[in-house]
Amino acid sequence: MTAVPPASPEPTETSGPLPQVRTAAGALGGTRESGVAVFRGIPYAEPPVGPLRFAAPRPVRGWDGVREATAYGPPPPQGGALGMAALARDSVGEDWLTVNVWSPEPGPDAGLPVMVWIQGGAYTIGMSGLPEYDGGCLARTGGVVVVTFNYRVGLEGFGQFAGAPANRGLLDQIAALEWVRDNIRAFGGDPDRVTVFGQSAGGGSVAALLAMPGAAGLFGRAIAQSVQGTFFSPELAADIAATCAAELGLRPTAAELSGVDPARLSAAGDAVGAKMTQWAARWGAIAHRTIPYAPVVDGDTLPVTPWQALADGAGRDIELVVGHTRHEQRLLTVLDGLLGQVTQEQAANTLRVFAPGEDGVRRYLDGFPAASPDELHELVQSDWLFRMPSLHLAEAQIAAGGRAHVYELTWTAPGMDGIFGACHGLDVPLVFGNLDRGQPAALIGETLSPEAESLSTRMRTAWTAFATHGDPGWPAFAPEQHLVQLFDTDPTVTAYPEETSRRIWQDHVFPVLPLMDR
Repeated sequence: MTAVPPASPEPTETSGPLPQVRTAAGALGGTRESGVAVFRGIPYAEPPVGPLRFAAPRPVRGWDGVREATAYGPPPPQGGALGMAALARDSVGEDWLTVNVWSPEPGPDAGLPVMVWIQGGAYTIGMSGLPEYDGGCLARTGGVVVVTFNYRVGLEGFGQFAGAPANRGLLDQIAALEWVRDNIRAFGGDPDRVTVFGQSAGGGSVAALLAMPGAAGLFGRAIAQSVQGTFFSPELAADIAATCAAELGLRPTAAELSGVDPARLSAAGDAVGAKMTQWAARWGAIAHRTIPYAPVVDGDTLPVTPWQALADGAGRDIELVVGHTRHEQRLLTVLDGLLGQVTQEQAANTLRVFAPGEDGVRRYLDGFPAASPDELHELVQSDWLFRMPSLHLAEAQIAAGGRAHVYELTWTAPGMDGIFGACHGLDVPLVFGNLDRGQPAALIGETLSPEAESLSTRMRTAWTAFATHGDPGWPAFAPEQHLVQLFDTDPTVTAYPEETSRRIWQDHVFPVLPLMDR
């Protein structure tokens, strides 16, 4: 897939006055698109540049007059995957930390539910202005206020540097949620009915926020889609950051790196990512998946892993929906050029790297005796990175006395003759209702089918119903029955279908990923 530039706004409706709101920092003028008031590019924190680079986000200063809020803010610097670095370089300005709001009924008396989206991108890429994240359809059809925002990614947001706080990207997310708490009523939202939802690294971010003391009280419901299960120790994150800094001949300190051009720093991270297998003995499984960044369990901003935090009761009062797609790895296999090409030797190596415990390889071979090398390669990586972290998040919530609803997307994407299956990222266009725009639209295909439109309606209805009253429309997950919602052409509620994988991973705790012996 090639990069798609940020969405052009829908045609502005010229009849009647354009919407205006007043936030704590000042007045904003937006647009009206298909009956929805839209405000883009609203700063929620000061630009993290100059003396604020690698610092925790600072409150934004106010302004006089009416600030135009009709265009997305510039994305933060990021890696080159899918052409994202070029999009960031081509943007003008340093207001990286901005929010966007879609509201069907702006004004302080509407009291609508609020849905705050956290995009994915392996903590390496990601920007809220991509066409697939346009919140207009979700707001209009669901009767909710939709918020999206930028947060720092890559070394800017997750590099473990001396003299800089850990998890700056997550601290940005907390700052955005604080902005929602303090300002969303003016846009028609109820600050006491906030749902966070995110996918992939965004799902991992939702999981992290459940475990972070700084996020307590900022949301009451959460939807975690395809939770990325990687959480680093400070030692591992610092070693990776030191290797990236060494590409520039520098030490991994905020003082030395603050003067490096952001694009050059991102490129150094890309250079390390391109050769991560060189450090597999030190970095472990993430080196085989090119995952140089992830939240850091530093004992402070993020005290423990999300699974441990939920098992200890940290999210007991948060209502939770969590799930994954059936073929999470398929898209990544296609992008790697390995679909149908995985050899028996490659599959055996993949099992050795990712299967859990001393007997994990045997258990996969026994559990899936008819699986081809391609299928084994896909199964164990889907389970390791997304499927089992998602399931275990729900199980940890339930073990502590909380409630969780679980789903699996099993619908085969029709694009490119169905080779992607129910792959990673397929849920994004279905949830937002943006079936004909952005990169994920290639999964849907050139012609929108009634099945795709119907499934999208079902998923949007479930997500907005959950945000509105806490019930997505299917039973909560329970240890005895394991009932889940399958989203397919004919959606159904049934026992969790990935039972073999569940049993293989049932004793795995998804620990903090360590720096291995050198």
